[in-house]
Amino acid sequence: MSITTDDFQNQSSDVFLSGDLVRVLLPLPITGTYDYSVGPNQQLQAGDIVEVPLKNRHIYGVVWGIANGNFDKHRFISRRLDLLPLPLVSRQLVDWVATYTISSPGSVLKMVMNTSIVFKPMPLDQIALVTAVPTPINIKITEARRRVLNVAIKPLLMTELIRQSNVSASVIRGLVKAGAINRVVVSRRIVNAFPNWQHAGFPLSNDQMIVASKLCCKLVNEFSVNLLEGVTGSGKTEVYFEAIAEVLKQGHQILVLLPEISMSLQWLSRFERRFGALPIEWHSELSLTLRRDYWHAVANGSARVIVGARSALYLPYPDLGLIIVDEEHDASFKQEADLYHNNVIYHARDMAVARAFLGKIPIILASATPSLETQINVKNGRYGKVCLSNRYGDASMPNLDIIDMRLYTLSRQSWLSPPLVTAIEDALSNREQAMLFLNRRGYAPLTLCRKCGFRLKCPRCTACLVDHRQIGKLQCHHCGYLMFKPTTCNQCNDENSFVACGPGVERLVEDVAVKFPFARTRIMTSDTPNNIRAVRELIVDMERYEIDLLIGTQVMAKGHHFPLLTLVGVIDADQGMVGGDLRATERTFQLLSQVSGRSGRETHKGRVLLQTYQPESKVMQALISGNKEQFYHVEAEDRRISNMPPFGKLVALIISGYNLVDVEHIAIQLFHLAPKCENICVLGPVLAPLAMVNDRHRMRLLVKASNTIKIQDVVRQWISKICPLNGVLIQIDVDPYSFV
Repeated sequence: MSITTDDFQNQSSDVFLSGDLVRVLLPLPITGTYDYSVGPNQQLQAGDIVEVPLKNRHIYGVVWGIANGNFDKHRFISRRLDLLPLPLVSRQLVDWVATYTISSPGSVLKMVMNTSIVFKPMPLDQIALVTAVPTPINIKITEARRRVLNVAIKPLLMTELIRQSNVSASVIRGLVKAGAINRVVVSRRIVNAFPNWQHAGFPLSNDQMIVASKLCCKLVNEFSVNLLEGVTGSGKTEVYFEAIAEVLKQGHQILVLLPEISMSLQWLSRFERRFGALPIEWHSELSLTLRRDYWHAVANGSARVIVGARSALYLPYPDLGLIIVDEEHDASFKQEADLYHNNVIYHARDMAVARAFLGKIPIILASATPSLETQINVKNGRYGKVCLSNRYGDASMPNLDIIDMRLYTLSRQSWLSPPLVTAIEDALSNREQAMLFLNRRGYAPLTLCRKCGFRLKCPRCTACLVDHRQIGKLQCHHCGYLMFKPTTCNQCNDENSFVACGPGVERLVEDVAVKFPFARTRIMTSDTPNNIRAVRELIVDMERYEIDLLIGTQVMAKGHHFPLLTLVGVIDADQGMVGGDLRATERTFQLLSQVSGRSGRETHKGRVLLQTYQPESKVMQALISGNKEQFYHVEAEDRRISNMPPFGKLVALIISGYNLVDVEHIAIQLFHLAPKCENICVLGPVLAPLAMVNDRHRMRLLVKASNTIKIQDVVRQWISKICPLNGVLIQIDVDPYSFV
């Protein structure tokens, strides 16, 4: 993605007085602004957050600029909220994202304003907890209680005390009742400490110091994009911490985007050790109160470092000086389409580059396996690049071997090849840890009748139900539908004939329990455990060597550092290469490289075993040879020949609705009105691979264009010709990542 100054629109910062007519953007899925009159004795400026009447209700919005119209025909602005104006660069970002993603500006503004609780009055003080002095001697001090008492040496909010001590709320309530910790009233201003750039840092290697110095030299007040590429375990985080320290020294705010907030526990620990304080966290599990507090802390500049998921990009930073996108290749940065609403579909990495451009600030993209888009931007000179070629300290890259599964016949209900079983035995006997990776949640991906072959499918989706033994039900991973496994086949009426086919991580646990009955085994997936605190508890248990075998999905592959983990076994290395996804091989290479990188990150030598039925594939050969550059070269040439991104542009149109006839009608209309141009090709309409999700029928069209075409303008004009039908939704996905 490249950006030019023509891609966004400046808004006026003039002052508006009583009698002026102004444009107000509302956080609603509408195409433009509403015009309102500035009321008597009012004085406004662009960016002011105001309350305005809309039909029979009042709603908050943002003054967007001067309007042209008849004063007498417009309603008055009710009031201006006593808040700082939305910064000009935030308003520019709203316009830019709306233009690029072909979304309504109001929908983008909704992501900025986040929730109405932001605009409720802030309490001046609040209750925090602090260790009592002295601690009562008549209470039992458990390990959990000791952690609380060690952390509560300064006043902390209940939620923060729970997070830092890694305990449940009941432990803290028990200590309060026993008098071991006290409730105190504190000013909200002291709740969040300021990271100290002068705090003693990590001892960096020579390679790290050289790369950190190069990065810091580029942290001037101008736009630049730099790729920080380094092998897994090379210490990229510690390097960009030095960049954070430099920008803190300059007095600016810093944003760090992570693909999964569950991977932030170790990151936060390292950050606190480096800067003596924790940053602001921004993610979906924040309480409404914390969401309000943090939003205001960002808006008034008191929050200096913010770490969060993709939505953190849209906070109203008044003085942002650096953006860091960690694991920039990760598909989790892509916000996909909502089933029911025309939400903004965007890639947070690309929008972060746009935010850096608009704010004239540097941005760092960090990854051990950069995306092909980023690689091409580096090659073409748009992005700079610095590299870490070796692991930190005495650690070396793990030995990687392929297990050709065609050479082995496994017993029934067994998924581990003999070489992998032997390797696990060796690791456990050496008191080391092992990780088994299978990117498939639940017990089994398919349940069918052994007599007639009938498959249990979701009644609301074109998808098979996944057997989840831990909850005792079959579940659809697309709409969440749950049901108990029936005792009788609906097709042939045979009783007790349903069998689970294929392994999920829960089934793999059964196999491991038979082969390694004394191993302490845990599962780590995106839904088990199902909240951030539980994920963090699991990571702590892994660090304390309270787990021998960790079994899980791709959530394990993201940034975790376990010193005693020496063996990684990939159960089905071919899984990601099926389907029609143009990035399938790239994603598989990245994922297997990342999960392999969890092994041997300290003094113990690591080993990786990949079970595959396609050892000759280019992904497996690239992993074995370690020739990443050759893999990316071949992948780039394949894309170039087919004119696929980043050498061409794609826009997906997803049409969905409860009535298939209406969906087909709109899809056919789109086809007949499709743009006719030599450099544009429209594919479809066809039923989506997932033809129905949660009772909504789905069809797709794919627009393929050359990079010389301003595809957003073409698609916007095309869509404007369509007469919408009730219940039919047209969603536009620029630069699609999902093709289902």
